[in-house]
Amino acid sequence: MAHRSPQSPSDDPATGLFARPAPGLDEFAEVAEAAFKRLPAPFRQLVGDVVFHVQEFADEEVLESLGIKDPFDLTGLYDGIDLADRSLGDPPTAQSRVYLYRRPILDEWAERGDVPLAELVEHVLIHEIGHHFGLSDEEIEAIEDAAR
Repeated sequence: MAHRSPQSPSDDPATGLFARPAPGLDEFAEVAEAAFKRLPAPFRQLVGDVVFHVQEFADEEVLESLGIKDPFDLTGLYDGIDLADRSLGDPPTAQSRVYLYRRPILDEWAERGDVPLAELVEHVLIHEIGHHFGLSDEEIEAIEDAAR
C-alpha cells in the first residue's frame, strides 16, 4: 500500500474539505517520525535518548496537573528533567519523553487550514524538544520568530 502525504493535492485547506480521513495513530506516528528525520542531523543528535509517544489526548492526571480543563488545549508535552537542569553527579533519572496528542493537533490543523499537517506536527515536536533543552515557551517562540 502506498503511503500518501498527510495533505494530498486534492485537499482544500481553505474550505476544510479533505479528500481522505484524518490519519490514525499509526499514520500520525509516521508523520511525527518523518518530521523528526527532517530536522538537521546535529540537532537530532543533541536530542539524545528522548522517547517519543503519540496518544489521542493527554490523560486526566496530566491535564489536571497542568490546570488544563479542555484536552484540546494541549497538543504536546515534554516530560523529564531538561538538559539544562541535569548534572553528571545526579543519579540516573527516568527516561525523558515527548508526547504528541493527535486529536488536539488535528483539531488545530482543521481550524487553521493554512498549514500542512506535517508542518504543524514538526512545529509541536520542535517546541517540545525545546523544553528538553531547557528553553521556555517564550524562548522557543523567539527562536521560531527569528527563523521566519
